[in-house]
Amino acid sequence: MAKKAGSKLPKRKEEFTYRGHKAADLAKLSTEEVAEMFPARLRRSIKRGFSKEHKKLLANLKTTDSVRTHLRDMIVFPEMVGKSLEIYNGKSFEKVDVIPEMVGHYFGEFALTRHRVTHGSAGVGATRSSKFVPLR
Repeated sequence: MAKKAGSKLPKRKEEFTYRGHKAADLAKLSTEEVAEMFPARLRRSIKRGFSKEHKKLLANLKTTDSVRTHLRDMIVFPEMVGKSLEIYNGKSFEKVDVIPEMVGHYFGEFALTRHRVTHGSAGVGATRSSKFVPLR
């Protein structure tokens, strides 16, 4: 299967819709109109207004395709689809390409701060059975 040259989005069987609206239609709507479709928590965040940092990030996303940010509490809006973000997870910046399915989520959901714990094997003396193992 050949992928289109300029396409960043993965190929899917059906076109993505959010609450019955296609991705292209969502991008044409204003922030207030999109906010009406979001769940209550997101609507409340938008209604209370954005901070200076959030407004600056939105302005940067309109002009550039790639942005680095520490704002994990920023909401993914339809006009961000196709952009590339680097979201800080507390240690490093995680590269994230925004796809339509991310609309209505927070940036922090895509750059996890905690990692899965992988335990090694028990050391010498850690178990009763290792009591009789010779050290040399």
